[in-house]
Amino acid sequence: MADVQSRRQELDRRHTEWMSCEKCALSQTRTQVVVGSGDPDADLMFVGEAPGFHEDKQGIPFVGQAGKLLETLLEEIGLSRDQVFIANVLKCRPPGNRDPQFDEIEACQGKLFAQIQLIQPLVICTLGNFSTKLLSGSQTGITRVRGRAQTHLFGAVSVQLYPSYHPAAALYTPAMLETLRSDFASIPALLAGEAAAPPQPVAPTAEPIPVLVATAAPEPEPAQLGLF
Repeated sequence: MADVQSRRQELDRRHTEWMSCEKCALSQTRTQVVVGSGDPDADLMFVGEAPGFHEDKQGIPFVGQAGKLLETLLEEIGLSRDQVFIANVLKCRPPGNRDPQFDEIEACQGKLFAQIQLIQPLVICTLGNFSTKLLSGSQTGITRVRGRAQTHLFGAVSVQLYPSYHPAAALYTPAMLETLRSDFASIPALLAGEAAAPPQPVAPTAEPIPVLVATAAPEPEPAQLGLF
């Protein structure tokens, strides 16, 4: 299915089909399935962990404060949200934004693998531990592999897997923002088929400092522990 239009049609068909998924218990607590959004023929794909409060309400991944930071990081390397494709390991929000559970990942991972094979990105930037471990097939934590591109095959699709921290990490630990900027700065080279620059070391941090700005309807604090 190499034809772009055929791949787009099949992706749309699958997304419609997945909207009624009941393969795990999250189907009983979600508001809606958040399949993903963006360019279905994108060279760059981002994979996070799971929808949060706002994503569950709007049906679009990364629309909360972490999503706004992701858009800023993209702008800094000359890209926009509509030029990439954004998805998550889980397509439904875990109650209370808790960590994804093994059975939920197992039930949902086929959807992500299908998206990768239909979109055929050149680079997948995994955001956080859960997406990095799932797509790399390794239990090595994100701190040890971030900023280091790995070549992986998904079916017949060869991809540069590029792990980085989840943007939510920078919302609670401001020093992490420069680390994310450093990682994102290597993405254009990867898209051009060049080697990424060696990752910059993570700046030592003290106790995490909350930097979220309160609003009339604050986003629930994420309880996910796999961001780092």
